[in-house]
Amino acid sequence: MFGGLLTRLAAESAPVVHIAPGGLFIWHGFTITNAMVFAWLCSVLFIILFTFIGRRATMRPKGGLTQIVEIGTDFVTDTLENSLGDRQLALKYAPFFVTVFFFIAFSNLFGLLPGVGEALTYHGTPVFRAFTADLNGTLAASALSMLMIQYFAIRESGFSRHLRHYFAGNLKNPLTYLAGIYEVLNEFIRVGSLALRLFLNIAIGEIIISVFSFLGKFAAPLTALPFVVLELGVCLLQAYIFIMLSVTYLSLAIKHGEEHEAEDSTSTEVLPAKGQGA
Repeated sequence: MFGGLLTRLAAESAPVVHIAPGGLFIWHGFTITNAMVFAWLCSVLFIILFTFIGRRATMRPKGGLTQIVEIGTDFVTDTLENSLGDRQLALKYAPFFVTVFFFIAFSNLFGLLPGVGEALTYHGTPVFRAFTADLNGTLAASALSMLMIQYFAIRESGFSRHLRHYFAGNLKNPLTYLAGIYEVLNEFIRVGSLALRLFLNIAIGEIIISVFSFLGKFAAPLTALPFVVLELGVCLLQAYIFIMLSVTYLSLAIKHGEEHEAEDSTSTEVLPAKGQGA
């Protein structure tokens, strides 16, 4: 009895931490989770906000949120240019990467707002959970990014050259195919690494804030405030890291395609020369 009382007290005195998303209701046999609801809400707010900002954007700089978005857009575009080495190519693919950057950043930041988490529940399940604190959400974001990177690389290099950069070397050598299979598997590993990096950083931040809020009791705002401020920086940093790695993967795919194209053109020029010498 005494042991059961201690267990009960320990359970009641522990902070509530959720790693997996909670199911709110079932729609046509499909479970709708709190992370999905939060993602839809963020998407609607994101579309409305950026539509408004897009209409306010002019050649002359404006202050407020419009200027912040313009700075972020220029920052991502410059990152693309530095990685790809071509301004026109950077502007060509900037819309996708800018959208992903701001969506991840806003999802991270919105996850820190009051009402997200245990503050609002439905049948004991939190109504809202940060989309990027759900591994399913980060896997979806990273998978979409890698699919678009493959599409962009094929668009620039062509399907055959893009496929060839996985199987670099002499095609008569069996090791070329083993190395190619490893490179293909590496693309799937990149999806997992992007998803886990984003998920763990955001989820661990939530756990730390929950723990120090619990330890602070009535002074929870004071004990958790330093970690909330720290998490604000982490939210933006993780969005930047996600985009930086995605841009790097695109740059590697495109440049490898260009290198193989140069090698193929060089070999076709050398062969006729040998034939003429013979």
